[in-house]
Amino acid sequence: MTQEKKKNRIIFIDLMRALAVLMMVQGHTVDTFLADSYRTFDSPLFTLWWSIRGLTAPIFLFTAGTVFTYLLRLNQVPFKENPRVKKGVKRFFLLIFIAYFMRYPTPYVVYFKEVTDYQWKNFFAVDVLHLIAFGILFVVGLAYFGEKFKIRDQILFPLAALISFVLYTPFSKINWVSFLPMPVAGYFYQGTGSLFPLVPWTGFVFSGAFLGSYLAHNPDTFKSKTFSIRLLYAGLFFLAFSGIGDALEIAFYGGSNFWTTSPNLVFFRLGIVILLNSMVSYIALKFQNIPKLLMQIGRNSLPIYVVHIIILYGSAWTLGLWSVFAKSFNVWSTIGAAIAMITLMISMVHGFQLVKVVIKKKEYISTTS
Repeated sequence: MTQEKKKNRIIFIDLMRALAVLMMVQGHTVDTFLADSYRTFDSPLFTLWWSIRGLTAPIFLFTAGTVFTYLLRLNQVPFKENPRVKKGVKRFFLLIFIAYFMRYPTPYVVYFKEVTDYQWKNFFAVDVLHLIAFGILFVVGLAYFGEKFKIRDQILFPLAALISFVLYTPFSKINWVSFLPMPVAGYFYQGTGSLFPLVPWTGFVFSGAFLGSYLAHNPDTFKSKTFSIRLLYAGLFFLAFSGIGDALEIAFYGGSNFWTTSPNLVFFRLGIVILLNSMVSYIALKFQNIPKLLMQIGRNSLPIYVVHIIILYGSAWTLGLWSVFAKSFNVWSTIGAAIAMITLMISMVHGFQLVKVVIKKKEYISTTS
């Protein structure tokens, strides 16, 4: 693999990561400040925002699966010799620690007497970081399983995604908390306060893993726009598939659950995510002079996520803006707040790069003096 080819692929992936995290920043910011009186589907602007926000987590999870599996499969060595396996396990523990640390229910390390039931419920609620952590761990496990039983990624990851998507409806009807401890039930049941149960959300990680594996095993894929066109067709296929599935659901059951617990909604979102990948891969192919700051935003998605969540929602040790301004802004003030938050996150990333430059200069001077 030449350096140029590797660079193209990293640009494409990092742009998707940047898009995902910036969409998440604006989504959380708008949700924090926008007053309830403006949250009506009679407003085209709110309807558009609500629809886009529903795509943010799928994009974020899909991209996480793509990035990790791409790096995992770049090292075409046996599972036990692959350094990315150990890094993946370490990443799992890091993300899980951060996820629970951000939701820690008390400012004291081991004193829990004053923690309320609501705070415990919030602590055990599963969020996107939990999902990415377990998604990465499952990808590592599937990679081992595939090597042991000689099953190719092209079969293994799509099958895992399909199982996760199809189980969405039956899993959503089970009251997991009635027979599982709350910390475990949170990974399966939205009623516990969890925003992202394992089913169906890990399916997006597995779908991204399929793309990441494809990218790693096809180093010449960016030589032409064929790759982008194939993604375009794949995205349109899933959109059509979701539409046909919804029509069949109406025909057989007399109604549609598209916007609630239907797998058709999951396939629709997957189609949109793949179409976005098609567009971004084409942009990365055609425009070589993409600002480095955009790529750095993608590479710093974790600190951006953590910092903006703490600013907005606070932590056990700090108050967030939610506690002061929750749902109290009009539309224009909310838009201004979203722009300000995005600008702050971009400035933070730029500051990281300036610090790195200063450190490198000092290291260079110390080694040459």
